[in-house]
Amino acid sequence: MAVGECTRGPDAHARASWLNGWVCTMNLVAVDGGGTGCRAIVANAEGAVLGRGESGPANVMTDLDGSLTHILEAVERAGRQAGIEPEFSTSKAALALAGANVGRFGEELLQKLPFAESIVESDATAAVRGALGPHDGAAGILGTGSVFGAKSGGEIRIIGGWGFLLGDQASGARLGRALLEETLLAHDGIVLGSALTEAILARFQEDPREIVVFGKRARPADFGAFAPEVFAYAEKGDAVAGRILADAVGWIEASLDAVMPEGCDRVCLLGGLGQPYAPYLSEPFRNLLRPPLGNALDGALALAVEKFGQS
Repeated sequence: MAVGECTRGPDAHARASWLNGWVCTMNLVAVDGGGTGCRAIVANAEGAVLGRGESGPANVMTDLDGSLTHILEAVERAGRQAGIEPEFSTSKAALALAGANVGRFGEELLQKLPFAESIVESDATAAVRGALGPHDGAAGILGTGSVFGAKSGGEIRIIGGWGFLLGDQASGARLGRALLEETLLAHDGIVLGSALTEAILARFQEDPREIVVFGKRARPADFGAFAPEVFAYAEKGDAVAGRILADAVGWIEASLDAVMPEGCDRVCLLGGLGQPYAPYLSEPFRNLLRPPLGNALDGALALAVEKFGQS
């Protein structure tokens, strides 16, 4: 049976109108998965969305088998919303997953997938593809972590995203860490403090040892929780906040310079910190900023159409 062919009903050819209780196999599957959940789309060969579904976390580095379970559950739910009986063995899938670019986790998942054909990419690759749509350009994904990418001539290149310990210099986690570091330096009289460092020290009961204890136990997201404070105080002209943001913006611009294709005229800033960072970029970069055209799930669907779709 060809992919997309109906198994019963008055017509035997594939089409996007799955009505009257027809049960049809699926053409294309797109999945965007991360640490908090995954989303799936079922589409026809041209990329028309037929159904959507969601399930639990799908970071393949954190939990490979759990990710597989949640991916298939989300696809099943998308199929049911579309009125389609899930037929994994005749479907073709593009999956964009957190952790897929680390070690061999993406390759290991690929061997376990039940689809007729599959590709596994990082969630960053799909986010860049979704944000830029049909255009060439560059994107910065700025949240708890940070990663940058560009699309040129159909090829997507990703840089950064090496994690809190060794990379992610413009991330929310690194902003929070820098703030706590500045607070300790100010307490010791090594650098000038500010209203921001005073507020942070007060939050830790004026005891720098409590900051150290927090830092020893904190995860990247815990450090990232301080990032909004940096932006809020920077708007008030706080010197320490301004210094921290200037350093981070320097990394953003250096990363964009490194990844941007020649003649780039489009840059998108994504993630929870994308828009907060935008006003602090230098004028040449601000002039290139464009709103994203889609998200990572849109990007995964575009990758599926490009790889497996039919004209």
